[in-house]
Amino acid sequence: MATAPANANLPLFYKDLAPLSSVDHADFRARSMDSADFLINQHAVPLTTDEFSSACRFFPIVFSAGDNPVPLALMGMNEGMNTFVDAEGKLINPVYVPAYIRRYPFLLARLRPDSDELSLCFDPTAGAIGKFDEGDKLFEDGQPTEATNGILEFCKNFEEAGQRTGMFIEELKKADLLMDGEVSITPEGSSQPYIYRGFQMIDEAKLRELRGDVLRKMMQNGMLGLVFAHLFSLQLMREVFAEQVKSGKMQLVTEAPTA
Repeated sequence: MATAPANANLPLFYKDLAPLSSVDHADFRARSMDSADFLINQHAVPLTTDEFSSACRFFPIVFSAGDNPVPLALMGMNEGMNTFVDAEGKLINPVYVPAYIRRYPFLLARLRPDSDELSLCFDPTAGAIGKFDEGDKLFEDGQPTEATNGILEFCKNFEEAGQRTGMFIEELKKADLLMDGEVSITPEGSSQPYIYRGFQMIDEAKLRELRGDVLRKMMQNGMLGLVFAHLFSLQLMREVFAEQVKSGKMQLVTEAPTA
């Protein structure tokens, strides 16, 4: 249920990457994307802890399987199913859109393995950046425009949120609070449950057994609120499941490989 991208060399959604250049892309514009066809078959999207409070009202928040888990917003219970977008990749209802989606087709990337410097890059296959008559100019007189600086700032904030998310995950691992998840849902009129595995979740039993000083520290640094946002969001799995039932495309058992 929570697997790694098919192309391990590029992040999820990205088919190619090119560094944004004031020389090569001097007359390029960025136009808004009316739909997100890259979401149609995507059932889980990375999430930062900065977004938990907003995302938990709409999506179940789980953690990917494996030794290096990342938070995920579930948009479908089965591989290849997204219950939040239609066949054209447009949102069916107004919901919080994870920053990972809003960042596309841009991102900050390290162009040289021997350097820590990050450069603003984009996916040239996205169709949102090019020599268009409409859209925001990316450069003027060889300098980044206000729109480009805004994109750069958004990407920087996303990277910083990613670092905070990594620290949160490390604290969960230190406290041994993550466990293999399993959800069993039996629809009305059915005698056999639909079982979902292949993800991780916080172990409530271990959470209750934490020492008082550990809990106090988690409350003071904001971790406890994130933990509860995750736990409360899990009830939404049944709503996502119900939407999949409406679609008529269901699998009886889902056991995804570790990411």
